[in-house]
Amino acid sequence: MDNEILEILKDMQKDIKELKVQVTENTQILKALEHSSEVNKAEHDKIINDVAKVQGDVTGIKKDLSRVEVATAIIG
Repeated sequence: MDNEILEILKDMQKDIKELKVQVTENTQILKALEHSSEVNKAEHDKIINDVAKVQGDVTGIKKDLSRVEVATAIIG
């Protein structure tokens, strides 16, 4: 009976060690994914800012073009 209990305890210890290794690996993977997510968010935010700037530039160009059209229509 004692041998059976000892064998069960040894198996449990082995399982616990394997679980600890797996938890450590999973933690490393999660940290890498979290970092990747943060990098992607920063890139996404930069793209949003760039698009907003381009939209502002296009709006300015449209206004300038309208002024040129008005000016040339009057002259012509």
